[in-house]
Amino acid sequence: MTSFRDSSILLIETGRTVIRAGLGIQELLKTPTVEISACVGLRQAAGESSSSSTTNGNQASRTGEASDCGRPLASATRLSSLPFHASTTAKVNDYLVGAQLDEALEAGQDILVSWPFADGDIRDWTQAEAIWKHVIFNRLQIKRTQNESPVMLSIAPGLSRASQERICQIFFERFNVASFAIVERPMTQIYATGQLSGVVVDIGYEKTDVSPVFDGFIVQNAPSSTSLGIGDCEKYLANLLRSNQSVMAAASPSDSPRNPEAIQAFLLDLVKYIWAEGHVRVPSDGQIAELPEDEGITDIAAVLVAGKEKAVIEAGTKKKATAKATAAEQARAKEIEALDLTTVQFRDHSITLGKERHRFCEPLFDPSLLYSLPQRAEIGPEDHPLSLQDTVGFSVGQTNVDQRQYIWQGLFVTGDLASRVKGIGTALQSRLSPFILGNPDQHNEVQPRSIRVVSLPDYFAEYREKGDGLAAFLGTSIVAKISFNDAQGKNFVSKSDYEEKGPRAIIEMSSALL
Repeated sequence: MTSFRDSSILLIETGRTVIRAGLGIQELLKTPTVEISACVGLRQAAGESSSSSTTNGNQASRTGEASDCGRPLASATRLSSLPFHASTTAKVNDYLVGAQLDEALEAGQDILVSWPFADGDIRDWTQAEAIWKHVIFNRLQIKRTQNESPVMLSIAPGLSRASQERICQIFFERFNVASFAIVERPMTQIYATGQLSGVVVDIGYEKTDVSPVFDGFIVQNAPSSTSLGIGDCEKYLANLLRSNQSVMAAASPSDSPRNPEAIQAFLLDLVKYIWAEGHVRVPSDGQIAELPEDEGITDIAAVLVAGKEKAVIEAGTKKKATAKATAAEQARAKEIEALDLTTVQFRDHSITLGKERHRFCEPLFDPSLLYSLPQRAEIGPEDHPLSLQDTVGFSVGQTNVDQRQYIWQGLFVTGDLASRVKGIGTALQSRLSPFILGNPDQHNEVQPRSIRVVSLPDYFAEYREKGDGLAAFLGTSIVAKISFNDAQGKNFVSKSDYEEKGPRAIIEMSSALL
């Protein structure tokens, strides 16, 4: 085997709802240059024999889906409700991906949208190939006939060996890659924190995946999922904002009132804007502490290492402005601070928000808050999802007793929400205390006594402002840099390996799949 130039290594992170990619690994690991929704579109004329579904037709047993426990299982809700339309006639080039799909939808064309990875599996191989092809050849501008790039693909855990082999076949035979390797996303996410053991809590739009990792590998039969995600938080806050007069005046102006559907759509779009712009925090022990008064002295080196230059500058500017303000202005500022008011500009409206915005994450810890919402009215009690803390406790409880004390020392919350909302990990940590030993007099050598929250190290400069949501891509970069620079290792499949052994070579060359 030969090693590869770092600049030629291709990284692809495949999540349930998003694809991230980048070409080349620099000395300072870079953030992804490509990020698209993990969906495809098919014009009705091109998919006349398509059939609709919101569940995966392949009901093969998956990791964590079976248990003899009598309680409602978090892992029983792995399947997605995002749309899926199978077609027996559509070819790879028939599918619209990325900007092409966005433009077709904006133009009002009759498009069937499908999410092939939403189940944490692969619903449709043609659709999956269409997305990967678009990323490699369209977005990253790699030429198939001159493809010298080795590919590191991070993907959902628990895929069958047959699925792994088919992925390997697609990348060698359809994309002509120089070498290929697969790594499971939870492993990359925990590696990015500098840990080898821990529990990864990946909060997605409609699902949260929980994966215990021990000594560098996912613990078999322990991963699980719960049907809670960002979408539930958005619906919950949208309902709370109906009591905010400033919000409702913008949602349905008195001079041009809107119908209920339009109001709900406005509220959901507003909520998306609020959390994406960082106006939400977790009101618990996980709340980020304010910067202390600097007393005229600033440790510049410490500020630069921690990546807090912007926060320090803003704090200094605010302090100077306050000093110049009149007594009335200072009193008003204190009143606003006490009420925790903030004003946002949204669609030509100036909207004032209060503390209710910080309740955004409450459904993750208490799903019963969702049951009274109109969207949940028809859901039966058997479909009630487990909270984040119960799902994490259940998953870690599936691991060996002697592994748990190490796993609890690496609680890592990731996903898009973790990039925008700080303190979720600590808020979750405080709710997990029932799952560890409460009385120190009863402890033994294997009994966990504490839970430690971990995050991405500050020395990854490119990821400092992005939060923990890009952990999977960072971890994929780390694995790729180690694997493809080890010529003697068996961590990837070379083109000669594939020619000799075929797709089954991926099982022998990827240690995580053995």
